[in-house]
Amino acid sequence: MADTELYKALGVAPDASADEIKRAYRKMARKYHPDVNPGPEADAKFKAAAAANDVLSDPQKRAAYDRFGASWDQPRPEQDTRQDDRWQAGYEFDERDINPEMFRDFFGDRFGRGAMPRDQHAAIEISLEDAITGAKKALTLQSPQIDRTGHVTMQTRRIDLTIPKGVLPGQNLRLKGKGADGADLLIEVSFRPHPIYTIEGRDLYVTLPVTPWEAALGGKVPMPTPTGTVDLTIPPDARQGQKLRLKGRGMPAAQKGDLYAILQIVNPSKVSPEARDLYQQLAEAQPYNPRSKLGV
Repeated sequence: MADTELYKALGVAPDASADEIKRAYRKMARKYHPDVNPGPEADAKFKAAAAANDVLSDPQKRAAYDRFGASWDQPRPEQDTRQDDRWQAGYEFDERDINPEMFRDFFGDRFGRGAMPRDQHAAIEISLEDAITGAKKALTLQSPQIDRTGHVTMQTRRIDLTIPKGVLPGQNLRLKGKGADGADLLIEVSFRPHPIYTIEGRDLYVTLPVTPWEAALGGKVPMPTPTGTVDLTIPPDARQGQKLRLKGRGMPAAQKGDLYAILQIVNPSKVSPEARDLYQQLAEAQPYNPRSKLGV
């Protein structure tokens, strides 16, 4: 049975994502930190959470722990790695001829374990632009390897990763057989914060500044999109915070997301005498009290 004590120390499941582990540790640290919660019981839980996070937040250490449990960093007795004579007869196999179920059952009986290798986990942070257009990335990972004496060492390797067009934050990219001992490698995707856009599901949002007269009169204003600048039509009498939709301009997919412009009415930092006269004329021509609902 797999050792799950470190996962229990953080209150997460063994298949928890890297972000879930990070959030769980922060929650435990805030709750049981000695400065906040003094006492031996809280101190023990704080130390247990810190020890668990040290292992589970590191993809390589986590992979070794998932395989070997509490003794993940300990040497193991030397094992006899000699081949069975029956495998030296010179037979050739075509992988297309192998029945996976028969192959797994045979080795499960022979070596006393029928379970397939557990998925390995890693993470990558990409830009919004990479997710919209797709991209090629090179990952440098360290994976646990066992030498003849049973010691666990870390081996550095490079993996070429294709970022598919339209990938979203929190999604996992599965690389078949790229983990330790032939396990699958799951790459969890996160986005770097973008200076302009925020993302919700497949929809993108941008705060679009407009002048008071653009909001009042309406008209076309330039607006950035991930694929270039477009002219957005502002309706007359537009309001602060009003949301305007550009259909299909969000994240790509079979059903594309939308791009929303959130209007922000911005006054000029400096007003010329001529403009001030016009404001005075506006105040006289259009009496308006925005505080009427406050009773003043």
